[in-house]
Amino acid sequence: MKLGFLTACLNLKLEEIVKWAKQEGFEMLEVACWPQNNTRDFAMSHIDVSIFNENKAVEINELFAKRNMGVSSLAYYDNMLDPNIKEREYKHNHLKKVIDTAKLLNCDLVGTFIGRDPNKNIKENFEECRKVFKPIVDYAEEQGIHIMIENCPMEGWQVEGLPGTISYSPELWDEMFSVIPNKNFGLNFDPSHLYWLQIEYLQPIKRFSKYIFHVHAKDTEIIKDKLNDVSIYGKDWWQYRVPGLGEINWSKFIKALKEINYNGVVSIEHEDPIYSGTEEKIKEGLKIGFNNLKHVLKNR
Repeated sequence: MKLGFLTACLNLKLEEIVKWAKQEGFEMLEVACWPQNNTRDFAMSHIDVSIFNENKAVEINELFAKRNMGVSSLAYYDNMLDPNIKEREYKHNHLKKVIDTAKLLNCDLVGTFIGRDPNKNIKENFEECRKVFKPIVDYAEEQGIHIMIENCPMEGWQVEGLPGTISYSPELWDEMFSVIPNKNFGLNFDPSHLYWLQIEYLQPIKRFSKYIFHVHAKDTEIIKDKLNDVSIYGKDWWQYRVPGLGEINWSKFIKALKEINYNGVVSIEHEDPIYSGTEEKIKEGLKIGFNNLKHVLKNR
């Protein structure tokens, strides 16, 4: 397994990120490819897919090759079931451009969300998922690209108190893979979301082993005093942390990945509020996560 991170946490040019990542020992980068103009948090555009071409692909491939680094996946996580049809079409077109860019970069993974139409129930949303994702996954397959879904619930994304995606639990994954039965459709597996949702995060690794294309390394800390005050329906009783500073057992997690012969990338998704706010703090958080994971990989 190789260690990397999602570049969305850093507001720097890709060249600067690649240079720094190599100096710190990372081998792979999961490159953020959101639109240039967007209002999302953790949504950078380190590759502008709207103007990408073969010449730019040569430049980026040379940038990574010079540092002996690799691109683990391209990342564009947005609501693909947006109820606004114009917005939905824009997001689908952008995702296809990310797929085209991945092909030019010889990267076979693109990550996104299913999302949710808040005006429809779960069953109706899965019907929308079938309509939306079959052509997207078919298009990706034609390009030799795999589409992967991160299992984040995106709580409160459209409606306060409700999940903003339909792909956050094993039950929903069963339905998702039933609706889109394609070998090029899988998961960007992240244990941090399962933990605060009170789902055992090791057992699904074996159950969904053939669908795990990529792994997000993010930790979760439960703030028990706050939980006791607000209940699970309240806010701020949990927070994401860099690997090793929360309650995920990374030794058991890596062991479970090895048991299914996962040999892909473990990519830190840095959303730790303690190590945020400045470039220096973000980099410090990434280094802490890297060292903790490297220690576990070395000793498993």
